[in-house]
Amino acid sequence: MFGYELVPASIRDAASISLMSRQLIERGLTPSWAPQRIAAHIRHRESVVLTARAPQEIAGFAIMQFGDDSAHLNLLAVAPWHRRRGIARRLMVWLEETALTAGSFDITLELRATNIAAHAFYTALGYEEIARIAGYYERIEDAIRMGRDVRPGRIFSRGGKACAS
Repeated sequence: MFGYELVPASIRDAASISLMSRQLIERGLTPSWAPQRIAAHIRHRESVVLTARAPQEIAGFAIMQFGDDSAHLNLLAVAPWHRRRGIARRLMVWLEETALTAGSFDITLELRATNIAAHAFYTALGYEEIARIAGYYERIEDAIRMGRDVRPGRIFSRGGKACAS
């Protein structure tokens, strides 16, 4: 990942992240990640907004919210011209390590059921499909909920309890 640095987002990044979300994630939907919502996550002590920075721009970002023993990946995106360079994987590794440190072992996320590339990416990272949710995205598109227990040697079970692998 030469030339990229992982850095927590600052408030001044909120507008750029919001624009990336509209263009790369929320395409075809009513935008729900306005700069104010992004800024609230940046300020919230139980959220992490992480950016992958190229010399002149934000190449990718992720937003994760932490609970007592679980975490939820709200958004992850990499600009098309920066893809296939390990940025998304590096963002996820950083977030998973942070979750382990925080004692949040189970990570969940949702993705569009039609996003085959994202499904393959998360599956390659060890995430398992937990459920399909009809009409999750504005009753326009279904979602796939995925999860993973990030502790070494553990697998995520549908009941949210980890089992030895």
